[in-house]
Amino acid sequence: MSDKQKILIVDDDMHIADLISLYLGKEMFETKTAEDGEEALRLFTTFQPDLVLLDLMLPGKDGYQVCREIRAQKDTPIIMLSAKGETFDKVLGLELGADDYIIKPFDSKELVARVKAVLRRYKAVPTLTVATPKGAKIARYPDLEVNRTNYSVTYRGENVEMPPKELELLYFLASQPNQVFTREQLLDHIWGYEYVGDTRTVDVHIKRLREKIHDHATWRIATVWGIGYKFEVKV
Repeated sequence: MSDKQKILIVDDDMHIADLISLYLGKEMFETKTAEDGEEALRLFTTFQPDLVLLDLMLPGKDGYQVCREIRAQKDTPIIMLSAKGETFDKVLGLELGADDYIIKPFDSKELVARVKAVLRRYKAVPTLTVATPKGAKIARYPDLEVNRTNYSVTYRGENVEMPPKELELLYFLASQPNQVFTREQLLDHIWGYEYVGDTRTVDVHIKRLREKIHDHATWRIATVWGIGYKFEVKV
């Protein structure tokens, strides 16, 4: 049984898809390619990739729709590929749950580096860890518990589903109440120094957190204008 990490490449230009497959094959990844959104979703189920490289401009279901449907099933890392370099397109892709966004044409070495960087971040996240009383990393506030050990969030008595990076960002802020962090500091702490994205990634994740975790009478995720963010606790 192969222990290679699996990459699903989705692009309607098979010349590009084959080139990407060649680049990744040299790095010992196992790959499969899909030409349209429907085929991509079928292969996502059967191939069960560790990461998806997803072109936006696809026949039938476009990349945005494919991203939505994948995100409704799993938190598998997604890197979007597009000739569209406008800020709106990047932000929309990130808001839908993409982990990175690469503009075409791209350098093969950069593509491989980004794939490895995203996989490293996800590999570092355990799918299940049994918490111990002494070793558990838990931030508790009224109506909120963020457990960094077993990757769970309880808000107003109910479990809240979150991708790993959202949870890590929330825990990092909540575990250091009233301390202000710049976007650059949050990128370094949560995504790592090798991350090739920009600070807008932090803004997108904060927006998602606020949609799931609303301001409380005693705490909130606060914006410090011109600087960054903090988990504000009223004393």
